Amino acid sequence: MSHTLKADHLQATVARILEAAGSSPAEARQVAANLVLANLSGHDSHGVGMLPRYVDAVAEGGLKPNAAVRVNLDIGTLMGLDGQHGYGQIVGVQAMELGIARAKQHGSCIFTLAHAHHLGRIGHFAEMATAQGLVSMHFVNVLSRPVVAPWGGGDGRFGTNPCCIGIPLSGAEPFVLDYATSRVAQGKMRVAHNKGERVPDGYLIDENGTPTNDPGVVVVPQGNGLFGALMTFGEHKGYGMAVACELLGGALTGGGTWHRQADTARTVLNGMLTVLIDPAKLGTQKSFDEEAREFVAWLRQSPPGQGFEEVQIAGEPERKARSARRKDGIWVDDATWGEIVAAGAKVGVQVS
Repeated sequence: MSHTLKADHLQATVARILEAAGSSPAEARQVAANLVLANLSGHDSHGVGMLPRYVDAVAEGGLKPNAAVRVNLDIGTLMGLDGQHGYGQIVGVQAMELGIARAKQHGSCIFTLAHAHHLGRIGHFAEMATAQGLVSMHFVNVLSRPVVAPWGGGDGRFGTNPCCIGIPLSGAEPFVLDYATSRVAQGKMRVAHNKGERVPDGYLIDENGTPTNDPGVVVVPQGNGLFGALMTFGEHKGYGMAVACELLGGALTGGGTWHRQADTARTVLNGMLTVLIDPAKLGTQKSFDEEAREFVAWLRQSPPGQGFEEVQIAGEPERKARSARRKDGIWVDDATWGEIVAAGAKVGVQVS
């Protein structure tokens, strides 16, 4: 059995659970809206399926409802921020609002954000920047059970460590490149496991370091209590980017890197280094707009390759998904829905 729900209904349900878990009504609405937007965008891995983990993280004490971003350093174009274990969908937005204001004022801003709980879909922050005409770059690390193996390694040593780049395009929707440095996001393996699906070759190794197609090896403990691991994309290249995200998002921000044995904690902490640039202040706005428009048009003139209908740029699949899912509803598999119902029960909310 599965459920297809309208976005508004799903968002209201999630908000009720978040509020019962300790969030103010405004915070609950904002986090719920962010999670549902991830589902609408086609990224179910970062959507409402994360809610049960958030409820558990609040109970653990690793996620602090109603926390706000704290400014540790501010010299105008450089800021050091601390999320104080607040919802990433809240403190991440607060950090971006501060950074965007500074980039509009000075032409650029670099900020670090440490100790934020799960930031969710990083593309959301890039969309905030591009909506204001800014270029943005984000490097993120993940402090949670290490689920990704280093190139040449046989077990998990770090997280899915996403990288994101947003570029505004004059007269068009922005270029938003948002990807995990693992071959696939951990949350997508949770979704696949809940659906009972197998995954393609090259995605996973099991707890013995052997290639496997079973997503369950990174979702539930195996017979010996150990987990398998995701592989990085692009072999050594994705591995190199993952390490860069760990060092920039974790070490540089002050949030820390992962170098300990795995545990069973449900809390997920992120660190993020963000760079914001205003092309208008840089003095290249006119040529930037013209060259970007011409290059994208050049890409689209390429004849479709076998199995493709057209050439797209990053951000377009998400926008198409939003249009379709707002109309047709958001599909939630039975296992994920059961976990959401159980999360509601933990905080006294009955979900129907």
